Amino acid sequence: MAQEPTRRLGRGLDALLQDYALPEMTPAEEGERPRPAPQTALLASIHPNPRNPRRDFSGEELEDLAASIRAHGLVQPVVVRPRPGVSGEYEIIAGERRWRAAQLAGIHEVPITLLEVSDREALELAIVENVQRADLNPLEEAQGYQALIEEFSYSQGDLADVIGKSRVHVTNTLRLLKLPEKVLEHLRFGRLTAGHARALINTEEPVRLAEIAIAKGLSVRDTEKLAQRGAEPASGERRQTAEKDADTLALQKELGDRLGLQIDIRHKPDGKGEVRIKYRDLAQLDMVCGRLRS
Repeated sequence: MAQEPTRRLGRGLDALLQDYALPEMTPAEEGERPRPAPQTALLASIHPNPRNPRRDFSGEELEDLAASIRAHGLVQPVVVRPRPGVSGEYEIIAGERRWRAAQLAGIHEVPITLLEVSDREALELAIVENVQRADLNPLEEAQGYQALIEEFSYSQGDLADVIGKSRVHVTNTLRLLKLPEKVLEHLRFGRLTAGHARALINTEEPVRLAEIAIAKGLSVRDTEKLAQRGAEPASGERRQTAEKDADTLALQKELGDRLGLQIDIRHKPDGKGEVRIKYRDLAQLDMVCGRLRS
């Protein structure tokens, strides 16, 4: 059974380091205990964590940091844990960018902070540090959250507590993973923002609309308008959508968010109407049928 996530309310990496690195202390000692003392380790003995949510490192930023390290040394330690199954070697928890820059700078030994943590705790710490430093792109952030959910049974509420973000932020970030790989690639490389991408989630042609938004340099608001137009096949239906009241539009959005599909509610003055669920492939249709049967 997965270990129950500890609620740390997004207090930051410095506070979390004290939680993981030091033994229990009395209440009187609690406020006085120090941060773990840095050690040093050979650069060659340190290895990146294959589960680190951050994947993209700017070459220009690494060169700038390497120049600073050559001039002033590595000021902030790399946070590591013992490498599983390999004596005398370490796996990075936080600080892979510093480790990469140190390699470029040509130094052979770096300061480290050594923690004894589980796989779950290591991933949690990596996400907390990167999110609070705004180092993750939206896709990396979403994939990090998904890993905690799938591998360690986190709920979205647990994630919100741990990273110090709202539950709505967590939910909206995870929704990005519903987009096709081509759109996610634009998101990964900064051609689209998270706001642009969210506007495309429930559209029938997210790839085409993403390329239009990029080519025209559209704002998030303009992309939202483009998504609405792109989802409406005929001018008569556009007029009908414009005439819908706010409650109907809100209900469409709520149902669409729950199913991850486009919902069209057509309500007539006599109280009758219809609900249309639009799907892109048989897998989505099968998902809808499964939910209706349950």
